[in-house]
Amino acid sequence: MQNTHVYPRYDYHPATDPGARHPVVIVGGGVVGLTAALDLATRGQRVVLLDDDDTVSVGSRAICFAKRTLEIYARLGLAERMVAKGVTWHAGRVFRGQREVYAFDLLEEAGNQHPAFVNLQQYYLEEWLVEACQASGLVDLRWKSRIVSVMNAPQEVVLTVETPDGSYELTADWVLACDGARSFLRDSLGLPFVGQTFRDHFLVADVVMQAGFPDERLFWFDPPFHPDGSVLLQRQADNVWRIDFQLGWDADPELECSPERVRARVGAMLGPAVTFELDWVSIYTFHCRRLQRFRHGRILFLGDSAHQVSPFGARGGNAGVQDVDNLAWKLVAVLRGDSPESLLDSYEAERIPAADENILHSTRSTDFITPRDDASRAYRDAVLDLAEHHAFARPLVNSGRLSCAAVLHESPLSTPDSDIWNGGLPPGAVAADAPVLRDGHPDWLLRRLGGEAFTLLLFGSPDEVPAAALPGPAGRGRHGNWPVRTVFVSPVEADGVLWDHDGVAASRYDAQPGTAVLIRPDQHVAARWRRFDPALVAAARRRALGITSEERQRIPA
Repeated sequence: MQNTHVYPRYDYHPATDPGARHPVVIVGGGVVGLTAALDLATRGQRVVLLDDDDTVSVGSRAICFAKRTLEIYARLGLAERMVAKGVTWHAGRVFRGQREVYAFDLLEEAGNQHPAFVNLQQYYLEEWLVEACQASGLVDLRWKSRIVSVMNAPQEVVLTVETPDGSYELTADWVLACDGARSFLRDSLGLPFVGQTFRDHFLVADVVMQAGFPDERLFWFDPPFHPDGSVLLQRQADNVWRIDFQLGWDADPELECSPERVRARVGAMLGPAVTFELDWVSIYTFHCRRLQRFRHGRILFLGDSAHQVSPFGARGGNAGVQDVDNLAWKLVAVLRGDSPESLLDSYEAERIPAADENILHSTRSTDFITPRDDASRAYRDAVLDLAEHHAFARPLVNSGRLSCAAVLHESPLSTPDSDIWNGGLPPGAVAADAPVLRDGHPDWLLRRLGGEAFTLLLFGSPDEVPAAALPGPAGRGRHGNWPVRTVFVSPVEADGVLWDHDGVAASRYDAQPGTAVLIRPDQHVAARWRRFDPALVAAARRRALGITSEERQRIPA
C-alpha cells in the first residue's frame, strides 16, 4: 500500500506533577477529545489531555464534515483551513445497477458562509487541532499515557496513568471521556449500551487515483461490479477517494483486508483503464446504540464513547463535535462558579435526544441498505424501481440521511415562546447565519454570536432603545463571566450595527422591528420576544445558566 500522508510523532514528556489535582482531564486525543481541549482553552480553561498513542488517527476515518460542524470550527479558528484543504460538495446520485434512480442537491439557499459538506481526512483535522492546542498554552498534551484504572468518587475522579516511565495517579474535578468506541472508562464503570449491532461487514478503502468521477456522493445498489451489495464513493483531499463495499455478515475480515482481494474489488469497479494505489484499508461492522446516561458523577461521555451510529449519513463525527459545543461552555460556567453543577445535567438532557435522532435516522438507513429479510428487500427494491420514474418514491430512497444540526426541542435551558410567531427559529434551534454589512464591510451574522458571552440580537436601531436598559457591555462586569452582548441588526445602514441589507436575517428569524433574540454561547436560541424587555432577558439568561430561584442567593445574576 502507498501512504500519501506522513503521520507526525509527538514527543512523550514525563509528568512533572504526579498526584496533582486538575480541574479538567480529557481522556482520548481523537477529534472529539482535541476539540474539547481547544474549546475549553479558547474559553480560558486549562486542561490535561491523555492519549495512549503518540500520533493522529491512521487512515481517513471520519471524513464528512457538515455545515454546523464547520460553524463550530469557525469559532475555534479552523474552518477556513478545512474548507481550503477539503473537497466541497452538495450533490449526490443513487444508482440501481448501472441506472441512476435518484439524485439530490443539498445546496442551501444563498446567505450561508459555510458549505453543506466538506470531505477531509480526519488526520488533517487532528493535526491542526494539536497545533492549535499547543499554541493556546493552556492544553497539557500527554502522549503515551494510558488509563489503567479509574475511581469515580463523589468529589473527584482518580485516574491511574501508565507511561513509558511507569505509572502515576492523577486527580481531576471533572473527566471528559472521549476515548472512543472501545472506551476504557465506559468499560471500567460497567456501563452498557442500549441499541443494536447490525449483522454485516463493510470494507472501507482509501484509493489514490486520478478519476473522472464528479465531486459528488455516489451510491450504488447491486452494481454489476459488486453484485448483491452496495458501494459508496466520494472524494477527499489529495485525490484520495473513499470507497465502501458492503460484504455481508459471512465475509472473512482477514481475507477481505488482504491487498490482493481489495485490489480485485476496486479494479472491478474502476475498470482496467484506471490506475490506482491503495492508501488505507479497514473492515468494520456498525452499531446504532448509546449509553443510557451521558453523565456519571464527575465523568461525562462524548462522541463514540457515548453513542455510535453507522457511517451512512456522516452522523458520528459531526455529533461528537456538537457534543463538545454543547458541553464546553457549561463546564466552564460551573468551574467559574457562575452556574450550579446541575447545569451539567442539561448536557445529557439536550444531547441524548440528539443522539436518539441520529440513531433513528441511521437505523432506518441501515435497514434500507442492508435489508434484514425478504420482505424488507422486496420493499427496498420496489422503492428503487419506482424512484427512477416517479417523484413520489424518491424521498423513500435511503442511502443515508445526512447530518444536520439538532434542535433542542425540550431543553430545560430554553425559555418557551410567549408571543405569536409565524416561523423563524424557536428556542433550542441553532442560530441561522446571514450576510450583513458592518461599518461598510461584508460580514456574517454568526461571527458575532456566541463564545464567551450570550448575545442579544435586537432588530432595529440603537436609537430606539435607551442605553441604560441594555444588558451591559461586552466583557466581565456586572453580569460576571457570562455577559450579554447586544448586537443590533438593522434594515438601514448605520454606525455600530449589522446592516441586514437583503433582509435575510429578518426573514430567517421572523423578525419585526423591536424583535429580540437571546443566543447562548454555543449559538443556540435561548429565548425570543416580539419586544425587548430587560427583565425577561435577565430571567432567560439565568435559566440558560441553570440558575434557579433557589440558586440566586448563592450565584447572583
